[in-house]
Parts: sequence; structure tokens; C-alpha cells
Amino acid sequence: MVATPAWPPKSAPRLFVPGPLAEGASVPLEGGQTHYLGKVMRVSPGDAVVLCDDLTGEWLAEVSAVGKRDITLAVVHRLREREAVPDFWLCAALTKKAAFDLVLEKATELGVAALHPVLTRRCVADKLNPERARTIMTEAAEQCARTALPALEGPVKLEALLKGWPEGRRLYFADEEGGVPAAAAFTAHDGPAALLVGPEGGFDDTERALIRAHPAAIAITLGPRILRAETAALAGTALWMGTRGDWGTLASGA
Repeated sequence: MVATPAWPPKSAPRLFVPGPLAEGASVPLEGGQTHYLGKVMRVSPGDAVVLCDDLTGEWLAEVSAVGKRDITLAVVHRLREREAVPDFWLCAALTKKAAFDLVLEKATELGVAALHPVLTRRCVADKLNPERARTIMTEAAEQCARTALPALEGPVKLEALLKGWPEGRRLYFADEEGGVPAAAAFTAHDGPAALLVGPEGGFDDTERALIRAHPAAIAITLGPRILRAETAALAGTALWMGTRGDWGTLASGA
């Protein structure tokens, strides 16, 4: 007997759309999403599409109509609740566009709850296109099957970030001049956390002293090698996810 194919198929396109979604709802698409489904994925009526709204979770939908400039989807039923996201922020100094694009994409895939771009004295960039950044993060979330989008804050100066730091959230400071080994620091403390990583040229002495003096800050080292800014941001995030995030839960089968 031939096995019944899984439905929806793993190859079904995934899209984030405005919510809230509900069973039986009709979802009209236009613009880039219509182009993606119609021209790239070449969907037809009856084909499956997986939808997320960053509110209610993940839903199975079917294509109900395909036009030249618009596509309509019909929501069938919910597949998953919105995921619980580990309470981890990545506070990354702005870098050159290509490097920061990588941070936006991969930090989303790794599971951060929020990304805070930071302005420091040695930053070579001082602006971020929020619409473009959110597009990168949304496409990354669709690709890796996240049901929740990370929050994206506007760029803020380091001094303002530290001044407004919320009580009870630890701030792990990736210091190229040394600190507690990152894995040991992460496993020693539970609760809300954030990782602060500098720009291409690192933090200057004044900034380093300011961070180290902050009561929430813990200086950490990410190993014996000097890492590029984007590498440090992603390596530190991955290590936290493996020690305090949701990777361990998945690995144990809990």
C-alpha cells in the first residue's frame, strides 16, 4: 500500500501575514508575497501554504484563488501554537551593511527574542533601514520555521542603552580583553539575559570602563581568538541558546 503523503508537505511555502488568523479566515495577498507564491513557487488552487501571524501560531491554509496580481488563501486549521521564545536579547553594535545583515538573519534563526542595534564610538555605520531589517528577519523566520518574530529596536547609543537597562536582566559583555569564560558565565545565572557585542574596531577604553562599571554587566570571553564582530555576536548567541536557551530542552526530548 502506498503511504499517504504528509499534509501539509514539508515543502509547503511559509509566510508571515498580519493577524490574528482564525479557522475559516480568508487571507488576501499582494505585492511581493503574491510574486513569491505565484511566480517563484507557482502555486495553484488547492495547494498548501503555512501561515504565521506572530500572534496565534502557525496555520495551514490552502490557495483558493490565483490572480495576476493577487492571491487569496483560506485558513484551514491551526498547526502549532506560537512558540515560547527564550528571554534573550542580542545587543549588537552596528557594522557594515553586509555584516549586520548576516547578524539580523542568523540571530533570528538562532532564536533571539529581541535585537537591539547599538551605536558606539567606533561604529562605521550609524543608521539602519528598519523596513529592510524587518524583511530580512521575517524571511529568516519563515525559512527556519519560527512562529514568533524577534522584536527589532531602533539604534541607540551605548550610553543610553546602559542608562535605561532594565533591572533583573543580566548583560553579558563580550570583551576582547578577557573575562569569565562564556559557557561558565551563562550556566552560572538563570533568568533574562542579553549579550553585548562591539563593532569592527571594538569598544574604546572609555566605553569598556563604562560597561564594566554597570551593575548588570558580566565581562565574558568567547575564546582565545579575536573574532569578527558578526562572528562574536552569533557565536555568543549560539552558546547561550545551548546552555540556557531552548536547545537543551529539544535535545533532551522534554
